[in-house]
Amino acid sequence: MENIIGFLKTDTFLIINAILLCVFLIGILLLIIKLHSINKKYKTFLAKLGKGENIEEDLENYMYRVERVEKQNAEMRNLIETIDNNIDNCIQKIGIIRYNAFKDTGSDLSFALAMLDEKNNGVVLNGIYSREMSNIYAKPVENGKSKYTISEEEQEAIQKAMENKGIYRVKE
Repeated sequence: MENIIGFLKTDTFLIINAILLCVFLIGILLLIIKLHSINKKYKTFLAKLGKGENIEEDLENYMYRVERVEKQNAEMRNLIETIDNNIDNCIQKIGIIRYNAFKDTGSDLSFALAMLDEKNNGVVLNGIYSREMSNIYAKPVENGKSKYTISEEEQEAIQKAMENKGIYRVKE
């Protein structure tokens, strides 16, 4: 132990420490120069990529735009979900039958029109045409049936709407 303490007090130890300190300082200076060089190359690289402008600012602008688009997409997704939830209550099925209500009119000018939603709720309209007058009657439809008396043509229009086969056919 005394040998170690004696060595630490000698000039050789101080010389070794001074040499190590110089080596470390030179190493730190080399690292600082290298870091400065890399930083300079990085800035030049970014300027070339940004066509003379700072690419970091461009990237920040793009990120802002992407966030804005993501927000708009979320809003649109919510709107689509709302519309999708409400669409079942919209008229989706239509059935129409044209017929001759009176033999003396000579044409299929009367009609029965059923307009139903996804759950077969809606209305059936019956337009009766004669030479002297024309009347339209509306009857509510729930689950494909009405609590009012339904004519054969109205029932056929409702059935056509529920089958969703199309919207026009002349009854023979």
